[in-house]
Order: sequence, then C-alpha cells, then structure tokens
Amino acid sequence: MFAVVTPDTIHLPPGAVVRLPGSWQDYQALNEQLGDRSSPRIKYRDGEILLMAPLPEHGRKVSVIADVVKVLLDHLGREYEAFTPITMELPQESGIEPDYCFYIENWEAIAGKNRINWGVDPSPDLVVEIDITSYTDVNDYLPYGVPEVWLFRKNQLVIYRLQGDVYDKPLACGNALRTRLRYTVETSSRYFPNINVSEVVTECLKIAYERNTSAAIRELRRKLTSEN
Repeated sequence: MFAVVTPDTIHLPPGAVVRLPGSWQDYQALNEQLGDRSSPRIKYRDGEILLMAPLPEHGRKVSVIADVVKVLLDHLGREYEAFTPITMELPQESGIEPDYCFYIENWEAIAGKNRINWGVDPSPDLVVEIDITSYTDVNDYLPYGVPEVWLFRKNQLVIYRLQGDVYDKPLACGNALRTRLRYTVETSSRYFPNINVSEVVTECLKIAYERNTSAAIRELRRKLTSEN
C-alpha cells in the first residue's frame, strides 16, 4: 500500500513517514484537512512538513510509559497535568505533536485551560516520545524550551535534559539566544532523581508484553510500596 498526499486525500500505511517541502501555510492547510484524525501525525520545521502513521506498537509503548510517569508522580505526591493528543505550535517556526506531555512544576499555569497559548503559557515540563520510524528529533522541542524529553528508541529509554542559561523562559528570548540551548543525554530524570526510570520502563514494558499493561503497573506500585 502506497502513501497518498493530495489536496483531497491523505493516506499513509502504518509505519510510513513522508517528508515534503512546504511553508507554514501549507502545514496549516494539511492540518485543517486532517481535522480530528489521530493518524497520520504531522509536524513542521524549517520549511519541511513531515507526516507519519504510527504502528500499533507505538501506541502501546507510549501508554505504558505514560502510566509509569503517573505512578511515579503519585508515589512522590507530586501534582501534575497530562495531555495527549496535543499540538504545540509557534507560528512560522514549528508545529509538533508529542506522544504524551506532562506539566509538573508548571501545572498550575495551565490547570483548567481548554487551549494553551504557546507564546505565552509555559511549555510542558516533560515530553514522552516513542520513535519506531525515525520520525522523532529531540531538537524539535528546543524552540519550546521543554526541560526534559524521554525518547524511547530501539527498546531503550534515553533521557534528554535541556541545558543553557535561559532555558526557563525561552519563548521571550528570541532566536539568537535560543541557539544557545541544547539537549544532553542524562542518566537520571530531574523529576525522579532517585529512581532509575530507564530500568523501571524496561521492566514494565517487559511485563506488559509478557502479560498485560495492568499487570505491569500493579507490579510497579507493589515494588514502590515495598521499598518504602
């Protein structure tokens, strides 16, 4: 089955990735054409539009990892807001749809809001991405100043943390200062510094595939309780 992208039809077989040259206006037109469809996913960066149709395993993995984050936050007594699906946009510059995102330190700033103004409201504190088709680039989140991105790729969770002296308010800084920001690979999460989240995610995914997701989450809760 072939990918089809025309003014009248957008269809991608599962796992397909299509890259097209295009303007911000082209991206907006495709977004409008897609409407509320969850697939294909779409993003815009630097005059390029990317479309991707997730494989079934994509959704399963992101669901398990998001559940892990929620359990860990609840275990630590942290307040949070979580979103999926959500579209992050900076006009003329970037448009992206993270698999899952969490507001942890900034949850109060967006609590109760039906829409988020990406030029005014804070960006998510944590983004979770699953990359099976080489569609994901962690640097897509630099313009938004997302403090931490979890990228699950090749059966391994990689934690990226934003570095730079203006990361806490990037949207007001302009492009010159944003270029000073970068992501570095870290061994621990800023939100769970005393928990080996890579190990936890690997174990939960293993149990989820051997049994089911609920068994994986129950086992994680049991383990966290026994360690107290």
